[in-house]
Amino acid sequence: MSRITCPILNTKVTTAVEAAQLIHDGDNVGMSGFTGAGYPKALPGALAARMTAAHEAGDPFRIGLWTGASTAPDADGVLAAAHGIATRLPYNSDPTLRTLINSGEVDYIDAHLSHSAQHMWFGFYGNLDVAVVEVTAALPEGRLVPSSSVGNNKTWLDRADRIILEVNHWQPRELEGFHDIYYGAALPPHRRPIQLIDAMQRIGEPYLRVDPAKVVAVVETNHPDRNSPFDPPGEVSRAIADHVLNFLRHEVSAGRMPPTLLPLQSGVGNVANAVLADLNDSEFTDLIAFTEVIQDGMLDLLDSGTLRAASATSFGLSDLGVQRFMSNIDAYKGRILLRSEEISNHPELVRRLGVIAMNGMIEADLYGNVNSTHIMGSAIMNGIGGSGDFARNAFLNFFMSPSTAKGGAVSSIVPMVSHVDHTEHDVQVIVTEQGLADLRGLSPTDRADRVIAHCAHPSFRDALTDYVARANATRPTARHTPHLLDEALSWHQRYLDTGQM
Repeated sequence: MSRITCPILNTKVTTAVEAAQLIHDGDNVGMSGFTGAGYPKALPGALAARMTAAHEAGDPFRIGLWTGASTAPDADGVLAAAHGIATRLPYNSDPTLRTLINSGEVDYIDAHLSHSAQHMWFGFYGNLDVAVVEVTAALPEGRLVPSSSVGNNKTWLDRADRIILEVNHWQPRELEGFHDIYYGAALPPHRRPIQLIDAMQRIGEPYLRVDPAKVVAVVETNHPDRNSPFDPPGEVSRAIADHVLNFLRHEVSAGRMPPTLLPLQSGVGNVANAVLADLNDSEFTDLIAFTEVIQDGMLDLLDSGTLRAASATSFGLSDLGVQRFMSNIDAYKGRILLRSEEISNHPELVRRLGVIAMNGMIEADLYGNVNSTHIMGSAIMNGIGGSGDFARNAFLNFFMSPSTAKGGAVSSIVPMVSHVDHTEHDVQVIVTEQGLADLRGLSPTDRADRVIAHCAHPSFRDALTDYVARANATRPTARHTPHLLDEALSWHQRYLDTGQM
């Protein structure tokens, strides 16, 4: 059965090689994709081949690449390997592209995900020349059935001068009805409140819209998403998860949240999946998620009934997770909603719904500042993603990490973080396998005592305690947030000197 039933779009079907000719050196290109789901599968490779040939001929061909979040090696990776990316936003996790960003070849704009679409609307990034968006089907009247992620696709389709669609037959046709695309946004000063007061409330429509006249090519594909396997939770991840679950129990018993908790947001990774697994084995039930990514752990929760429903912007499943979803897709309809990331990550909605945010970090300092993006302050790892959207506006936020890295040689708890993504004003709870530090309502020096006692690895507690004591003694009139600046920096430097980082 044809996936392209729009008569106008049916006349524009072509190959990826031919479609790639419609993108030019210097273009800004908005591609679909979020956490390895729903990215274009054929066009990036064809475009990379053109870029490689141009590079070898001494005539560089580079684009600005905008997405929803990370894509995959056959999108970000091939374009980076072809030296075809000049600028990149708002999030990346590809190792080849990371190397080029850190070498200075690619200019990387590490934006909050909730900001990326609206900053494009405001004109902060310049003109969007081309959108390349994967969809499940192209219907009459310019209606598009989205695929396994939504991300910034609505904005790219609205704002691009030219549009290339990839219709992916691998995506199940039954995805129609899984999406809620909100078209009620306006620019200041004409904005109105977003009328969403329940995590699973529909406020939009199940389709993306496109002006068929702007579509210059349609490419049919049949390729899977980048389905990443997840390692089973290890001892450290399970210990972190246990601390989080026990704290949630404490909050319920204190009357600060209902027995069904509040809407959950979970970052991607093994620690987050360990928390979800603990929830599945707990007494909690009738939960709901308002998050970015549906991982395998959330399918487990949905299948067991622990999780009633989940709103997100993307899937991020393993191969087994995809098989489970596709074999039981009708049972998930109505229990999973995929939205644009400007809704899934919207600060107003996160605050109104009272979300519980759980995200990873690279390091935290004694006073509660968190670095979630940079190694040694200079080298980007991935990006801030949506963690800031959720953390600053959440009812309750957790930042989680093992207490050490590099086989125990490096402490994740430091006197002063080498890069600040989340300031002490926004961070509420820090968790490692050693324990949990609730920082709410504490002064900086009280936070330091609690972080050292509960989160630092025993190998580093004495050194951290000594640092605070000497900072207090050395700065008798500056004890609000006492620091020894040279020593705080040397804490990181000594690991550089020994090659540990």
